[in-house]
Amino acid sequence: MPTIEEPKKLAKNEGLKTASNFLRGTILEGLADVSTGALSDDDTQLTKFHGIYQQDDRDVRNERRKQKLEKAFSFMIRVRVPGGVSTPHQWLEMDRLSDDYANGTIKLTTRQAFQFHGVIKSNLKSTIKEINDSLLDTVAACGDVNRNVMCNPNPYQSAIHQEVYEVSKAISDHLTPATRAYHEIWLDGEKVESTQEDEEPIYGETYLPRKFKTVIAVPPSNDVDIFAHCLGFIAIIEDDKLVGFNITVGGGMGMTHNNKKTYPRLADVLGFCKTEDAVKFAEAIVITQRDFGDRSDRKHARLKYTVEDMGLDAFRAEVNKRAGIELGGAKPFQFDSTGDRYGWTEGLNGKWNLTLFIENGRVKDTADYPMKKGLREIAKVHDGDFRLTANQNLIIGNVSVKNKKAIDKLINEYGLNRGFDSSGLRLNSMACVALPTCGLALAESERYLPDLVSELEAIIDDAGLHEDAIVIRSTGCPNGCARPFMAEIGLVGRSPGKYNLYLGAAFSGERMNKLYKESLTNDQIISELDPIIRRYAKEREANERFGDFVIRTGYVKPVRVAKEDWWAPN
Repeated sequence: MPTIEEPKKLAKNEGLKTASNFLRGTILEGLADVSTGALSDDDTQLTKFHGIYQQDDRDVRNERRKQKLEKAFSFMIRVRVPGGVSTPHQWLEMDRLSDDYANGTIKLTTRQAFQFHGVIKSNLKSTIKEINDSLLDTVAACGDVNRNVMCNPNPYQSAIHQEVYEVSKAISDHLTPATRAYHEIWLDGEKVESTQEDEEPIYGETYLPRKFKTVIAVPPSNDVDIFAHCLGFIAIIEDDKLVGFNITVGGGMGMTHNNKKTYPRLADVLGFCKTEDAVKFAEAIVITQRDFGDRSDRKHARLKYTVEDMGLDAFRAEVNKRAGIELGGAKPFQFDSTGDRYGWTEGLNGKWNLTLFIENGRVKDTADYPMKKGLREIAKVHDGDFRLTANQNLIIGNVSVKNKKAIDKLINEYGLNRGFDSSGLRLNSMACVALPTCGLALAESERYLPDLVSELEAIIDDAGLHEDAIVIRSTGCPNGCARPFMAEIGLVGRSPGKYNLYLGAAFSGERMNKLYKESLTNDQIISELDPIIRRYAKEREANERFGDFVIRTGYVKPVRVAKEDWWAPN
């Protein structure tokens, strides 16, 4: 007789969520415990849903261990900015909070969010309360829920962009967790004594099996890297009108070294929906993942594995059933790049927008570059908005004609236009935070990539490629926060000072790269890339991108499905 398959044991986090009383846990008690700078392991998992990660300074970890001291615990706080748009007042508040409670810097993330590092436990509540006073929040910036919804950050570029921005806000609002735990813990809201099953009408008491990321792209720009995310909406424009979206599902960057059951994956195009149905299909896809995602293995819990396991047709059928309407056939679209356009551009409304290069998204002052102060002074006089891009850059947006001259004067005074002379490689670079704060980092990233780019620039300039855009991205581990597997040159930390080198992604973001060489030191990376860059300069075809060149010339094979032919070097 056939045996009955035993149900899989749920991952620990599933029981934790169930027992948490809708994300309350014992966080309040932990905040009151002055005997330690840390929270309990369980509450450390729950605070992620509130936009908080517990970390410690790994630069001093060994020394503190020798002195028999507790780790230098602090917290990272991530601030949601739906669509990436904030006000000058909010910018000034983020600037102030970074000085009052964090390490004096602001990180602009690859997902259009503000991020603070170095907040100690006793300051957590004050920081989050003051973030909320600025009309921003941290709820669902992390955790097993839908996170910050990304879209092109310029709603005034065209009427289409304005519509898309409004859709992004609607999806974000609809998929935000409903629990009152956030308000109780951080804002001294009224405490709910008994839980109610309808407290989370979309997520339920166990939320999603894993994190969930949503983006919206407006072709021909793929600035949000739409195929790298769980859920995507590609704006379809006909006769200069937004008629709806092609929906993509099942993208994701994270994997684990040496575990071939994990892999990055490009999203599939699921079908087309009308604009008015976008929120409905977003919910249908989220609840399909809620009910079909793998809750036994968190390494296999992302939507990309659900789509892979179910098959696209079965997944589509389930989504259609839950939405109560049918997706249509996908419509044609075309992307041409994933980068930002720097400098001044005039918007549809007659106002101006200035995109600034913020290397690796780190807003700080140094002895020779008072960037943070300069942006603070701009915020004091700016009559428009600030927009965070998906490439960790910043747009001084919606600048009135009368104010443009004053903004320009401040830009020149503080040298904020210094990035415009950078190489095309540097202007298309991204790095995650990595060491010293990220507990997952195996190698440096943010503190390493600028120096590597400088070394590569010497080769690039000598080869006559200074102006050529080449996408390079680095992460300190394989979780992929800076989307390295979508870069023409990708570096992923393997161990201290060593990186896996990936080549061959599409400049438009529609093809992943492939492993080229493993565990390379900095000198070995330079040695490997030097002849390839010089050959590219001499042998490239008209309009041929670097990622396409390395495939045509046989350095790596093209890859779209990572699990089939991605792990082994070419």
